[in-house]
Amino acid sequence: MKQSVINELTTPELLERLEEEEKQLLKMKLNHAVSPLENPMKIKFYKRTIARIKTEIRKRQIEQEKN
Repeated sequence: MKQSVINELTTPELLERLEEEEKQLLKMKLNHAVSPLENPMKIKFYKRTIARIKTEIRKRQIEQEKN
């Protein structure tokens, strides 16, 4: 997920998307432990997406506190 897409989402949508991405990452990690994934770089992709979403959520919290 690109940063521009994340910026367009509302905060509740971001929280929902974060939950979905974390569930997907957990599934992928478990599947990879049982049998190697065809593309293990997807795990890295999900981790980065989760970090981007968390960063945007925190940024919005800080902006809200300032106002």
